[in-house]
Amino acid sequence: MEFRRLGASGLMVPALSFGAGTFGGRGELFGAWGTTDAAEARRLVDICLEAGVTMFDTADVYSGGASEEVLGAAIRGRRDQVIISTKAGLPTGDGPADAGTSRARLITAVDGALRRLGTDHIDLFQLHAFDAGTPVEEVLATLDDLVRAGKLRHTGVSNFSGWQLMKSLADADTHGHQRYAAHQVYYSLVGRDYEWELMPLGLDQGVGAVVWSPLGWGRLTGRIRRGTPLPAGSRLHATADYGPPVPDELLYRVVDALDAVAEETGRTVPQIAINWLLRRPTVSSVIIGARNEEQLRQNLGAVGWSLTEEQVARLDAASATTAPYPYFPYERQEGFARLNPHPLRHVAPSRA
Repeated sequence: MEFRRLGASGLMVPALSFGAGTFGGRGELFGAWGTTDAAEARRLVDICLEAGVTMFDTADVYSGGASEEVLGAAIRGRRDQVIISTKAGLPTGDGPADAGTSRARLITAVDGALRRLGTDHIDLFQLHAFDAGTPVEEVLATLDDLVRAGKLRHTGVSNFSGWQLMKSLADADTHGHQRYAAHQVYYSLVGRDYEWELMPLGLDQGVGAVVWSPLGWGRLTGRIRRGTPLPAGSRLHATADYGPPVPDELLYRVVDALDAVAEETGRTVPQIAINWLLRRPTVSSVIIGARNEEQLRQNLGAVGWSLTEEQVARLDAASATTAPYPYFPYERQEGFARLNPHPLRHVAPSRA
């Protein structure tokens, strides 16, 4: 397993991480993702560690905290072998103190996560969403206090816009707080919006991408193709409305290209889709999920080999979409492009 630096921090993380969203299985959304209990989770953790996958990602909202509890049970006795990544900030209840990233909420959320995980520290703690009602100064000062207290080692965010992340980084620089090392983002062959603004920002500011849903919310599993109905066992029947939308024609165009590369390489569609992501600038780690051992072993096969430049170019072309304003002039007009070179055109495939 290749290890990469997380943004500009000193933390080294595996190129692949394991997403524990399938652990616990409580509620309509997470029950559809998976219902892995502690015994099954321990077996999946065993396989991950054997393959060098040492980072495990969860959140307090996953199955109402059950994901953190199951992960904590699965890593018991080997805490020093793993990197724990978790998130907080989304609503966990109906009360005014049950959501957001105020000082009180963050302290409560971190203490709750530590209790459920059965540990005394979190290696990477991320804000699950931007809280427009709390000043970034309060958020960063609180996180700094939690780092100084030894409860957190590194901090990051998830699902932030460019201005939200840049404002936070600027405040950290102004007041001497720890900078965010990671941005957990949605990025896939059928969802490349990350590239327009957040990728250049990450490259410029040293923020590493931790990619969630690399298979386009379950659409790039190899089971969905043009002219065929959605498979009966697909989780999309229950979860499609929760995730990022994907136009049908874009999906089919990408799957056609993936099928062609799969035939050439002998690799599976998911392996190719993940391998493509691992070549992109700023990507520190790609989170893979699995409901069972078979799925996990297949996803682990995404590393240890490389697509050719020609195959990458075909996948790039199949997944390309028109950039939204104000980015499309920089893609279409040479004058704009000369003033603002994009990392995908002028930087060799690498990571943060």
